[in-house]
Amino acid sequence: MSTIVAKFGGTSAADASQLLKIRDIVRKDPGRRFIVVSAPGKRFKEDIKVTDLLLRCYEAAEKGESFDADFGLIQARFQEIIRDLGLSLSLDDDFAALKERLAADPQREYVVSRGEYFNARILAELLGYTFVDPEWCICFDEYGKLDAQLTRRTLGAALKPLNNAVIAGFYGADMSGCVRTFSRGGSDVTGALVAAAINADLYENWTDVSGLLAADPRIVDDPEPVKYISYRELRTLSYMGASVLHTDAVMPVSDQGIPINIRNTNEPDDPGTTIVRKLPRGEMKIPIVGVAGRPGMSVLQIEKLMVSDESGFTAIILDMLKSRQLPFEQCLTGIDTVTLIIRSDILEPFKEDLFAEIRERLHPDYFGLKENLSMIAVVGEKGTEVSDANVRVLQALIRAGISISTINQGAGKLNLLIGVSEDKYQEAIRAIYDTIDELQE
Repeated sequence: MSTIVAKFGGTSAADASQLLKIRDIVRKDPGRRFIVVSAPGKRFKEDIKVTDLLLRCYEAAEKGESFDADFGLIQARFQEIIRDLGLSLSLDDDFAALKERLAADPQREYVVSRGEYFNARILAELLGYTFVDPEWCICFDEYGKLDAQLTRRTLGAALKPLNNAVIAGFYGADMSGCVRTFSRGGSDVTGALVAAAINADLYENWTDVSGLLAADPRIVDDPEPVKYISYRELRTLSYMGASVLHTDAVMPVSDQGIPINIRNTNEPDDPGTTIVRKLPRGEMKIPIVGVAGRPGMSVLQIEKLMVSDESGFTAIILDMLKSRQLPFEQCLTGIDTVTLIIRSDILEPFKEDLFAEIRERLHPDYFGLKENLSMIAVVGEKGTEVSDANVRVLQALIRAGISISTINQGAGKLNLLIGVSEDKYQEAIRAIYDTIDELQE
């Protein structure tokens, strides 16, 4: 029998009816032995996620203000779930402990992690599985960085003796016992760590969509689902805004070749998208699997004659960014130019002093800034090498009258990165998607 790790996100675990769907999914395949669950998400459009309510409690407590109203909403919501499921479980002591911590010593990461903790306790009771608190076995260092090697050992030691378990997502603890959390969506990472620790045959990631779509459905009408995608392709699309899976969730399983299957809790018979290292035998590789983008970018262009002959010119520029802890998306170099692509929101506070230092230290012949740009990634692991796919993408943009500000394709040829003005962003995505659709016919 295969061993499957199944992670269920916030919308999949938002209320009692959703938890019953999880129970039915788990019971359908006895291989689903290890279950990771998020905090309850939104039940309807105007609803508030439990994690956001917990964050509001923390912020009020930190200011010495009353948090009773939001705390009452959280407690009532979990009590309603327990009641609707007909469970005899009581979380009163846990809520009392949380309230005491909020009043005496509010710690942000501990407080916001409680949604996962409470929901995992409930789901474990519903399934009759062992509850595993990741405080015991997901390890962070003193700076809040995951210790992947220690985590793999401790998780393996905790889980391998168990037949079945429910693990709370999103958090762990450092060596001093302080709770530490991943970034939002971090339950995906927990699921991947669990799968790697027990060497699972499959990691299922259950959410509210039937897999990855080839484009953003808010921009493109009814984009096609992607059946298979490589780990590298998924990481690129996720980084560029296709938010079906946390970007850090790929590495733990890709190292061991464990497939990830993205599924829909509300449509459990849909096959979803499978992320693999190699396509199964008989599956045809399509040239381009998807397109995703990020608006809100700025382009810095620095020109100086004979820059390629000046040792350390680019290194000096990168050192200026490093000293300000200012990350960049791309660095493109030419014979006489260095071009940097940086998120506008993080560049803004540094513009004045950074630009002054560039002019003072480098004495460029030309220094320019373009703002209000979007970066679009056209992603395909092999298609860009063996077909005219990229040529057809660029031709589609030209036909649509869309000017290209920047273009880059790395030596690995995983993706083509195109910069366009923000006011043409959605139009460009649609033009590129139409080309992808034609290539797959």
